[in-house]
Amino acid sequence: MHKVSVIVSTYNWPEALEMVLQSLIDQKDDNFEVIVADDGSGPETAQTIAKMQKKSPVPIKHFWQEDQGYRLSRVRNGAIAMSEGDIIVFTDGDCCLMSNFVSSHRKAAEANCFVTGKRVFLKERFTKLAMKNRLRFHKWPRAILFMLGLTGNCNRPFQFIPIPQSQKSLWEHANCWKKAQGCNIAAFKDDILKIGGFDEAYEGHGLEDSDFVLRMIRAGIRRKNVEYTSPVLHLFHGRSMPSRHANASKNPGYFNNLEAEADRFTPVKSSLLPVAETAQSF
Repeated sequence: MHKVSVIVSTYNWPEALEMVLQSLIDQKDDNFEVIVADDGSGPETAQTIAKMQKKSPVPIKHFWQEDQGYRLSRVRNGAIAMSEGDIIVFTDGDCCLMSNFVSSHRKAAEANCFVTGKRVFLKERFTKLAMKNRLRFHKWPRAILFMLGLTGNCNRPFQFIPIPQSQKSLWEHANCWKKAQGCNIAAFKDDILKIGGFDEAYEGHGLEDSDFVLRMIRAGIRRKNVEYTSPVLHLFHGRSMPSRHANASKNPGYFNNLEAEADRFTPVKSSLLPVAETAQSF
């Protein structure tokens, strides 16, 4: 059985991170590890991680890098380098996970593909209630989560209904980078190393996930889009930190250049990941 590494990216929101880590502690599957990819948070985040490590039945590791602005690609690469799993699942420190999240990704994994899942946005009122009372709503039955949507407390309520997907539906985005959500992506570690991980040129928010997905596709790894199984539950937040995204204006140029290369593929070089022996240009 493949071991899974769940990488949780975070920055200075320890209250939300604690809820996310609790949702991982509550997973039905226990053959996995957690790596917190910390993009320069203060000591409160480290304290939260230490507290959760003591109560967790699965390993929780902490990769920290200095706060030099939003460097999600680099911090994820650092967490990948620290990982021991065969399958890497990426999510964010503001996304709680249903108790079958890890098992769903393990079941969906297959050779020569990476998996993308959905995200459900929780509304502000419910988020405040859940965080104030530390509600473990990620364990609630699907019927109750569905009712959250019907009562206006989240969007996409039908993601909680386990509707069987046809093969056509699973693979309809096999060669499409659009609308992949970086908070719910999984891939085999060998395939991630094949493309060099995330491109660290991307700083500030925007298009780093699209770049990753497009390079995976160009490396011959098909996208499998999974719905109605285990969407991530995104906590509402309205925080804005312009200084963290000072270099984001360069990202569209990087991505446009990648698109312009047509079907060529060359692995990027990471400051943290080893160059995969299988890496080559296509």
